[in-house]
Amino acid sequence: MVKMPRLLALFSLGLILVLWVSAVCAQSTDRSELDQFLKETAVQGPPPPVGTKITMANWQQYKAYLPFGMTKLFEGQYQWKMPQDVEIDIGPARYGNLPATWTEATEKYAAQDKVEVLPNGHYKIDNYHGGVVFPDPQEPHKGFKILANVFFAHAPAIFGAGPNNYSAIWFVDRFGNVSEDTFDFIYRQSGWNTDAGFPPDETYAPGTWYTEWFMEETPEQARYTATLSLYFKDQEAHPYPDNYVYVPALRRSLRLSASARCAPLFGSEWTNDDAKINGFNGGTAIFDADYLGDRKQIELVQLNGPNTGSFPADYDMPLGFPKPSWGKWEVRDATVIDAHRIPSAAAGYCYGNRVLWVDKEFWLPYWVDDFDANHKLWKVFAYENGTADVPTLGHVWDGVASIGWDLQNTHATIWCPWANPSHLGHWLNRLTPTDYQNGIKYGSPAGLMEIQR
Repeated sequence: MVKMPRLLALFSLGLILVLWVSAVCAQSTDRSELDQFLKETAVQGPPPPVGTKITMANWQQYKAYLPFGMTKLFEGQYQWKMPQDVEIDIGPARYGNLPATWTEATEKYAAQDKVEVLPNGHYKIDNYHGGVVFPDPQEPHKGFKILANVFFAHAPAIFGAGPNNYSAIWFVDRFGNVSEDTFDFIYRQSGWNTDAGFPPDETYAPGTWYTEWFMEETPEQARYTATLSLYFKDQEAHPYPDNYVYVPALRRSLRLSASARCAPLFGSEWTNDDAKINGFNGGTAIFDADYLGDRKQIELVQLNGPNTGSFPADYDMPLGFPKPSWGKWEVRDATVIDAHRIPSAAAGYCYGNRVLWVDKEFWLPYWVDDFDANHKLWKVFAYENGTADVPTLGHVWDGVASIGWDLQNTHATIWCPWANPSHLGHWLNRLTPTDYQNGIKYGSPAGLMEIQR
């Protein structure tokens, strides 16, 4: 005979399992809910006027102007949720944030850019030489054309950071524990360059159009760990970027396999396919995108830059959402796409859908909703792409802060370029110290071997 205490224990265990499954199901958001959201908010109504303060009390009045993942934070469905004192202040929209040379390249080359679908299902962009690839994307392949604009969106020819203006990342777990890492990095356009004072094609990484070098400064036990990514012009020959990691304990670099595209970058919410100012770093050969519609959306663009970014003072915790000290949000022209790998390359890939909420001037996403392979909402990312007056460029993009929330595993990563003691932002173009303009050292596998020397 089974004793009563054992029966009670078994009953309690069963009840706990039922409640746990119910809680997990309650926190699950299917990709179809995003379609329903877009349908319900297609007629957006009056936008929030300048001076509006969006709070927990009135956010539903303006939810048609919010990206889907942000509404989930407001709804409070997950452990990551908007704090009760959240405040989004609306200011006037400012356009004209691109360099004249970029605009000139768009006008010169865009008409000749074409999409080609190869027999293997891969996509190929013909005749690209710089500027916006498809300034007025239309069918066929409208979603893909917008994705191409995102992937090739303008960034300064060089932007980066070193020991004195390092960028900081804070990792936050489900219990509120916070750890900080700091990084140096050099992101550089090695081909199809349009910025004044730079050649169209550099010579340090032949065949590439972009290189990304990233090195950990702190904590001490991880110092000098570095990654390098090389993005090639010929994406049919190189559908995946070449990725390397420098391992200090071995004093050598290792080349990573293509499967590393889904690996967390330095333990963050970002994978290698996420880690860029535009929230998409996967290339255009093996990705397609569905066009989901044009909208007006609120974005945080004109940041207070060096006057903000202190952690945690300028973040509404525990979520880490930007406080009003970051600047005014704007109602801007946007478009929405669902990016995903083509069927032949989709097996085993981490994301089933990557929904990008894209600004139509910068062609940079200001928000990304990532769904797992089962099409359940997994991560949401906010991108605060700041602008400022930059010598030789004009009033342009000058830095990005970002927050990534893993809704399924309750982990978050907060990135800020102004979090160093002097609140210095990115180096930009020729304002970058001369040594960090060395393409071989900061943009080639050989350069990785110069670390620790």
